[in-house]
Amino acid sequence: MGRRQLVPLFCVLLVGVWLAGCASPHYLTLSPTRTAEVPPLGNGQPVSVYAQDARDSDVIGHRSGQDMSTSVITVDSHQLVPKLQEEAERAVADMGFTPTQERADGRPILTLELASLSYTHGDSSQLGLNEANIEGVLRAIVQHQGATYTGTYTSRRVQSYAVKPGQTPIPVCLTSFSVMH
Repeated sequence: MGRRQLVPLFCVLLVGVWLAGCASPHYLTLSPTRTAEVPPLGNGQPVSVYAQDARDSDVIGHRSGQDMSTSVITVDSHQLVPKLQEEAERAVADMGFTPTQERADGRPILTLELASLSYTHGDSSQLGLNEANIEGVLRAIVQHQGATYTGTYTSRRVQSYAVKPGQTPIPVCLTSFSVMH
C-alpha cells in the first residue's frame, strides 16, 4: 500500500461522535460514527485494524467544572473501544480493504486511538443558559513496510443547556459533536 493510499485511511478518523445520552447524571455513552465519504481504493487488500483507548482514566471532567469536585463525568473505555473498533473496520471496508484483527508479515496495520476526551463547564453570556465544552482527540497510526504515518484529529463541541433560577447548573444530556481536522 503506497503513501497515496494511506492518506485516505486517515479519513477513518473523520468520525462524528454522538453523545447519545446519559446512562445516569455522571456517565456518557458514546457512539462513534464516520461522517466523511471515503474513496474505494483497497481492492480487497487486508488491513489489520485495532482500536484502543490511550486515556489515563475514564473520567473526562466534572459536572460542576471544579477539578476537586466529586461530580465526575466518565466514559467507560470497555464500552467505547468495541464501538471504535467496529466503526474503524466499517470505514476500512468502505474503502475497499478487508479489515481483520489478525497480524501478518507485510500487512498494513491501522490503529485508531482515543488520545483524550475532556469535559469542561463553560459560562454562557445568555441569562438562564449554561454551557458544556467537550473535546476529543483521535489518533490514526498506520504502519506498513517499516514506515509509520500518524494523523491527529480533534473534535470540539460547545453545548448550551437551560438552568433553573437558583439551581446548580447540571447538563442532563449532551448532543453530538463532529470531528474537525
